[in-house]
Amino acid sequence: MSLLTVSHLSQSFIDKTLYEDANFVLNKEDHMGVTGQNGVGKSTLIKILTGEILPDDGSVKWQNRISVGYLDQYAKLTPGVTIRGFLRTAFDELYAKEKTLNQLYEQYGESGDDSLLEKAGKLQTQLEENNFYDLDTEIERVASGLGLADLGYDHDVAKLSGGQRSKIILAKLLLQQPDVLVLDEPTNYLDVSHIDWLVDYLNNFTGAFIVVSHDYDFLGRITNCIIDIDFGTITRYTGTLKQAMRQKAANRETYLKAYANQQRKIAKTEAYIRKNKAGTRAKSAKSREKQLARMDVLTPPKNNKKANFEFPYAATASNLLLQTQDLVIGYDHALVKSAFNFSVGGNEKVAITGFNGIGKTTLLKTLLGQLKPIYGGYDLSVTAKLAYFKQDLTWPNNNMTPLQYLQEEFDRKKPKELRQALARMGLTAQQAMSPLKELSGGEQEKVKLAKMQFEPANLLFLDEPTNHLDNDTKDALRKAIVNFPGGVIIVSHERDFFRGDWVDKTIDIEKMN
Repeated sequence: MSLLTVSHLSQSFIDKTLYEDANFVLNKEDHMGVTGQNGVGKSTLIKILTGEILPDDGSVKWQNRISVGYLDQYAKLTPGVTIRGFLRTAFDELYAKEKTLNQLYEQYGESGDDSLLEKAGKLQTQLEENNFYDLDTEIERVASGLGLADLGYDHDVAKLSGGQRSKIILAKLLLQQPDVLVLDEPTNYLDVSHIDWLVDYLNNFTGAFIVVSHDYDFLGRITNCIIDIDFGTITRYTGTLKQAMRQKAANRETYLKAYANQQRKIAKTEAYIRKNKAGTRAKSAKSREKQLARMDVLTPPKNNKKANFEFPYAATASNLLLQTQDLVIGYDHALVKSAFNFSVGGNEKVAITGFNGIGKTTLLKTLLGQLKPIYGGYDLSVTAKLAYFKQDLTWPNNNMTPLQYLQEEFDRKKPKELRQALARMGLTAQQAMSPLKELSGGEQEKVKLAKMQFEPANLLFLDEPTNHLDNDTKDALRKAIVNFPGGVIIVSHERDFFRGDWVDKTIDIEKMN
């Protein structure tokens, strides 16, 4: 029996059909990946599966008594609670049993009632069977694997960064060990070493899982089946991600041929009907008209809009845009033991790597002048003109549309220019007029990239620009970076994004500690 059965699922968003009459199952042994372009409804599907929203039509049936763990990025973190304290809440039920156990021992000491001792013995056995006395060791194993140990277990959860917050929520979910894990973009704030740890964890996970991810390198290492959302349908493939994508391409080619053949047949039949409707072959024409009415007409294939853009360049005669001198970064204290001494040439592409929280974003903010150095400094060319892509999805007003947002940022630009910039990012007219809060993470990232099309620069600072983006858009982004005539400093946790030889220099902050 399947753990999950989805039948005749249909869901629309405003005037867009996400999926219609979709069917798929999740079996006990399935390590399932969810793929599709930005905005096709991957996160919406996860919300339907977890009961957060109700589908327009169809049914979602989980097997009885199955525990489903959902990676909720918006889980509440209470100020004053430590990292260890928060992670221990994954075992609240066991800690409650320990409390009851201690109360029973106290009561036994006062009354000597043997029935209390018997109850205590049963609880003691339950705790031992669930490895209660090794919980802190397990907490530290998972926390260390995801890079939380470096922060210190007494760190207040309210003071965590966005990326660290996502890590602690993921860590708690893994510690709970549900029958089924449902993870939406779990690698967005993980670095290479922590992604490797998560790959090993998921490959050894005895339950089933469903993972949405745009990181195809990660997805290819953990899955044995794929559900792909495209053209208003959900298709299930068994096998590796590469096999699924090959099969998808073959299916698309077969569908396009069938659609073309059917269209030719329809055109030929309609021509015959027009020609013979009133002649001696009117009866035959009428018969073909009935056949045409009964035909199951294939849906016209839709081509999802793809991003195709470039970063505007501000000319400079300088061959050296940035040079650091014994630069030490941090807030109250230095984040890195060694000082930064590097330069960015006129058209150099520089990658910044290192685990989350080590100081990659802090380095960018220091070079942008948003933070003061602890020690040392840096020189910018007098003709350097900077543009900055922030990794956070924060807006002045979530109810604004992308068009309104850009109009407020660039009030002298004509609406037509702003619409064109959004269209170059692959956003539709409907998406341009929808509130930002209703767009997917990938679509919001595209709005941020559209904004950069009106910011001429010769030195780009890109902080995790690949988060949430689908593969086609990542390819377009890589092309835009490679073709940009100026310098680029980029932070990205996706090793696959740096494939090829387009990166001129890599600064690994981990090696500086």
